Amino acid sequence: MGELSEIEKTIGYTFKNKDYLVTAMTHSSYANESKTHSESNERLEFLGDSVLGIITSEYLFKSYSHLAEGELTKLRASLVCEKTLSEFAKTIDLGESLIMGRGEIHTGGKNRPSILADAFEALIAAIYLDGGFNEAKRFVLSHIVPAIDGHRRRSFRDYKTALQEIIQQNPEEKLDYVLVGESGPDHDKRFTVEVLLNSNIIGRGVGKTKKEAEQMSAKEALDLMGL
Repeated sequence: MGELSEIEKTIGYTFKNKDYLVTAMTHSSYANESKTHSESNERLEFLGDSVLGIITSEYLFKSYSHLAEGELTKLRASLVCEKTLSEFAKTIDLGESLIMGRGEIHTGGKNRPSILADAFEALIAAIYLDGGFNEAKRFVLSHIVPAIDGHRRRSFRDYKTALQEIIQQNPEEKLDYVLVGESGPDHDKRFTVEVLLNSNIIGRGVGKTKKEAEQMSAKEALDLMGL
């Protein structure tokens, strides 16, 4: 339990029921080899995936109200993918605490991204079952929030800013966003915005808010430029 207590120190959470943590750290290779019929972390991984999804979705929904559903989906996908989760796992040295079969250890299992990502999800579930939703949320957001800026740079573009950075390379050029349409009932409005470059329309976008429509018009302009 020595290495498992280190995990508790690292994540800032002490388990009331240590069995949850042990199970979260037990890879199927050990469970299959063990004569004690140890339970692997596969079931916890299943639950952790859902807990991670709702926490991440809620955070993005509340924090990025200007983003359309499609952009929120892409941003969430970049944050909960195997590559990102394995990176999170490495920041807390999760691999060193994994309980694995000898064969899996010899083939580098403690550093394998798929195994690390699965164990990270299992750990989320273990915290959720032991301490409740708020503790799981604290743990997840301690990783998700610092990663957001980096992932937004890689996986989500602030289209208006990107377009502005391109256009301002020529000081004489001017961008304008013009609201050209508004439809739908008050509870489900749709706004249409055109982005103009020196009075010439270079993009058109529709959104549930004016800001979202502006982002979509800038996106279309960038798409037409091949960027």
